[in-house]
Amino acid sequence: MEIKVKCPAKTTSALGEENEPLEMRRPELVSGSQELRVKCPAKINLTLEVLNKREDGFHNIQSVMQTIDLFDILTIRVEKSEKFEIKLSGTSTEIPYDERNLVYKAIELFFKAKSNENTFSFLPFPFYLISVHIEKNIPISAGLAGGSTDAAGVLWGLNKLFENQLSDEKLHAICAQLGSDLNFCLEGGCQLATSRGEILEKLPFYEFELSLIKPKNVGISAKEAYTKFSQLENKPNLNMTKELVEVLKSGEADVSDIDYSLHNDLELALIEDYKEFQAIKMEYPEAIMSGSGSTFFMLENNFKDFDNTFWIKSNLKSIPYGVCEA
Repeated sequence: MEIKVKCPAKTTSALGEENEPLEMRRPELVSGSQELRVKCPAKINLTLEVLNKREDGFHNIQSVMQTIDLFDILTIRVEKSEKFEIKLSGTSTEIPYDERNLVYKAIELFFKAKSNENTFSFLPFPFYLISVHIEKNIPISAGLAGGSTDAAGVLWGLNKLFENQLSDEKLHAICAQLGSDLNFCLEGGCQLATSRGEILEKLPFYEFELSLIKPKNVGISAKEAYTKFSQLENKPNLNMTKELVEVLKSGEADVSDIDYSLHNDLELALIEDYKEFQAIKMEYPEAIMSGSGSTFFMLENNFKDFDNTFWIKSNLKSIPYGVCEA
């Protein structure tokens, strides 16, 4: 069977850009192969408030997010090859290293970003072998954006290896396609996140120390957390995000001011179902859950007196950046 393809002089990309013909748009390496190591930071939610459910199934939120100095490390290697291929590897036995991994999906979208998906979706990518090794230090299903930060990191790293062919705007468009936290992970620092989390407003950065604790045998999916929140009869409406934003923008905040405004709506939806969460709150009432759980954090203090069924990370700090070169 013969397939004839007519390549127009210009096409419209999936991200809304007019492009040159496909054969002129293949990203090229400066040399035959290149390698880059990327630091991908975890995030915590200083506040997370659920506003309503959207027609697309997601929820509108308002959240103050902050990156911290707990990193996954990606080693990205790009080599010219006879066919396009993606190979993932890593240190964790808890994540897949195939097309189910968000890193894999991010790589595919990076190479599709300058093509018209309707016209060229069945054509081969430029011929490169993309190898990514994931040194996993951020726990999974923990509310710390471990998968999202890795995907944002591979997008940033590939763009750097291919001489920044995609603008920041296009990178953010890909991030929004892949999930709700990727845009934040790309930028990092302290940000107000709205809509489903992809709309960002940069906030003043404050350095503080923190510690994390997570029950090793408990992982919470966002679906579980938001479903249980929707079942709450009395949903909170505290507007702590607005309060924290005002505190941060005042320029005179200290850690106690920030600590006072910490809040997570999803914690209220999950606390009754997990005795491990109750044990954390019993010992440290000031501890707050991050994201959809199952990690809790505490500012300027360390978790103590828990057995080895809990993962604890102490002496961490807030950082003013997102994914970057290692």
